[in-house]
Amino acid sequence: MTTVLLMRMSRNSLRRTLPEVRTGDFGWRSCSIGGSGCKKGCCGRRAGMVLASDSRSRIGVEAGDAPQAGLPVRADGMPLRSQRTLAVRLSAWPAHVAAGIPAALELEQARGTPFLLLPVCLGAGAATYFALPVEPGWPFVSGLMLAVVALRQALAAKRHLAFLCTALLVVCLGLAAGKIEAWRAGTAMLGSSVSTVLTGRVVAVEHQASGRTRLTVDVEATRRPLLRYAPDRIRASARNDPGVAAGDRIEGVVRLFPPSGPVRPHGYDFAFESYMAGIGATGFFLGDPRRIEAAPDSNVRRHWAARVANMREAIAARIRRHLDGAAGEVAAALIAGVRAGIPEETNEALRKAGLAHVLSISGLHMALVAGTVMLALRALFAALPGFSSRHPVKKYAAAAALVAASYYLLVSGAAVAAQRSFIMIAVMLVALLFDRGAITMRNLAIAAMIIIAIAPHEVVGPSFQMSFAATAALIAAYAAWAERAAAAPRRDWSPEAGLVRRLASRAAYYTTGLAMTSLIAGGATTLFAVWHFHRAAPLGLIANLAAMPVVSLIVMPFAVIAGVLMPLGLEGPALRVMGQGISAMVAIADWVAERTPFDAVGAISPAALLWLTAALIVATVATTRLRLIAVPLAVAGLAAMLAGRHPDLLVSEDGKLLALARSDGGLAVSRSRPNGFTVGIWQKALASERLVKPETSKDAEASSLLGAADGSGDAFICADDTCIARHAGGAVIVQSATAETAAPFCAIAAIIIIEDATAKDPCGDSKVLVVTARDLARRGSLAVHFDAGTNQASAEFAISEPFRPWHDHRRFSREARGLPPYRRGED
Repeated sequence: MTTVLLMRMSRNSLRRTLPEVRTGDFGWRSCSIGGSGCKKGCCGRRAGMVLASDSRSRIGVEAGDAPQAGLPVRADGMPLRSQRTLAVRLSAWPAHVAAGIPAALELEQARGTPFLLLPVCLGAGAATYFALPVEPGWPFVSGLMLAVVALRQALAAKRHLAFLCTALLVVCLGLAAGKIEAWRAGTAMLGSSVSTVLTGRVVAVEHQASGRTRLTVDVEATRRPLLRYAPDRIRASARNDPGVAAGDRIEGVVRLFPPSGPVRPHGYDFAFESYMAGIGATGFFLGDPRRIEAAPDSNVRRHWAARVANMREAIAARIRRHLDGAAGEVAAALIAGVRAGIPEETNEALRKAGLAHVLSISGLHMALVAGTVMLALRALFAALPGFSSRHPVKKYAAAAALVAASYYLLVSGAAVAAQRSFIMIAVMLVALLFDRGAITMRNLAIAAMIIIAIAPHEVVGPSFQMSFAATAALIAAYAAWAERAAAAPRRDWSPEAGLVRRLASRAAYYTTGLAMTSLIAGGATTLFAVWHFHRAAPLGLIANLAAMPVVSLIVMPFAVIAGVLMPLGLEGPALRVMGQGISAMVAIADWVAERTPFDAVGAISPAALLWLTAALIVATVATTRLRLIAVPLAVAGLAAMLAGRHPDLLVSEDGKLLALARSDGGLAVSRSRPNGFTVGIWQKALASERLVKPETSKDAEASSLLGAADGSGDAFICADDTCIARHAGGAVIVQSATAETAAPFCAIAAIIIIEDATAKDPCGDSKVLVVTARDLARRGSLAVHFDAGTNQASAEFAISEPFRPWHDHRRFSREARGLPPYRRGED
């Protein structure tokens, strides 16, 4: 009788004890273990292997293995595999899969996969909260959680249904975490643009590459006019350097604007980010602010935050004394987290080359800092064999690396992305201190849960998504590669092999590993780069292969050395070596960027994002053949991506700028001097490289403008306060200043944009979509699709009503209330 045991043991102990391993993936497969390792595909990835003491016995029968009439059979009555026809195999495949799923689920549970799904469910709940069109009330959230708990108790006897209820409960916890964070933020947002005399205390100073200085200021008072609902914190730029530091009190005349919404539906929401960051308004100083005398800040937290900010600025200034130009600014970004001074052309080259991740204080930098400290200490301890044999020097090195990473977090500004990276590396280093594996999917899950608990809104941001996607993909790929490597015979170079051959082998091994790392991480993050930025780096693999050795071996190690020597004033030589590495990296980025054929790939639909994200999660979390479920998910995502349709027309949230997708791939705009930032995002979202400026007409009559638009090739024709364009499908677009000037176009237009917030619909025709400045002020930017048959316009606004907390300020503007612009002297 065959005895089946479930146990956890190392692969070496397996080789010494039992002659056969059966995996449990979609039916049983026999795997004999010899001296060179288990056969390909047989050894488990984590733990929980099904073992049999008798290699000749059969545990279970593969689905579809029933004897077929007229076919040769084996001694045990089963047909020979070679005699089974393709039709028989295909017909048996569904039953084969269905029979293997329970065994695969059992094995996933034994390997701890349900634990890895906790951050997935928690993040899904948080993302659901932030994506809801309306704000859920506390009674709804608490009632939903209680209902799920009750359902979980009722289904406790049914294990799989109880597991689903537990997952749903974790989703509800993530939703509650998002609501709690929004409630805790409670940022006071400015409702309408205003100019006022502001008095406040400086929180942060950023010297930008343009020469301007951006100040983050805690507002203490306003006057002329006194703002009854003033924001608590604002961010405004000054034309020149006002010579102030964090902690100083300043006063000046400032023009403030409420945080804007997305420049297109499903785009980056500036109001959401400002709300979560506590920024209630943005703007610029009318003249440079002046420093005023004040007592030290009595708030201990703000006082120490100001000291840290000034320390970072001092470090950046010392770096610039040794390194000038782009190299100095990049070094300041890598060491002190000060990025504002990097020239835009350098930023753009790094983005096109796929090297922009180097500038962000992320897991790469934390790992390189901690790794440099660990390697240095391990090398030092290796020179002291007596000490190393008596003490756990690996733990000493890990503890020192944790201290170095903590200091780096403080010096770099402790931005949310840096906090996330620190938590990830801290979990791994603490695991080393307790003799656990450092780079594991479980540690990544722990780090993700901590971050989601602290800042749930990070789940919907690009930094969180790209960082965890890359790390999870690398861990999963490394585990799969390690499993295959363990199953293959080990290949060692004999002592007789030449030095050149051994060095060439090592170089090829390193290059292949670097290429695969770049390819896997780049592939995992491309989805989120396309979703958030509508761009990809087709030559990113080449750039990373060339630049990352420089970053890993020169830039970051010497950044650590410079940081250690800076208190002694001896950082100069290390910074100069670091600068040479940065210059090489920037040169590589420039070279690759010049040869990049394209980088704008267009926006993708939310459905495609969800399907492809689900495929990525399944592919990285599953350890059995259940990961094959990722294939249909990915196919569905690609189908949704291909089926997605870019909008035909985009309208800015103030109604002053329109962009029409042309039949030749260009983008026609309604202003001769459009907002470069908005147009740049629109071009990437529509994958358009060419901008077409409007043409002018002397005749403002509707018939004349329409005739001119017919011969303009989809370009806007403007006269006086009216612009008109015809879409390739025949739909007519009209932009007008008032309802009176728009009325003559009601008979021919598919959509009319009126820049007057007090205007009413002049057409009264359901076939004509009329959008006023009041509509845009309340509901944000607009995307329009034209029906191919009727040319009727369908609109999608960026913001829904009733407003979420980060958009509630929009209802207070004059435009949102249907009032004309404020004029001086009005009551």
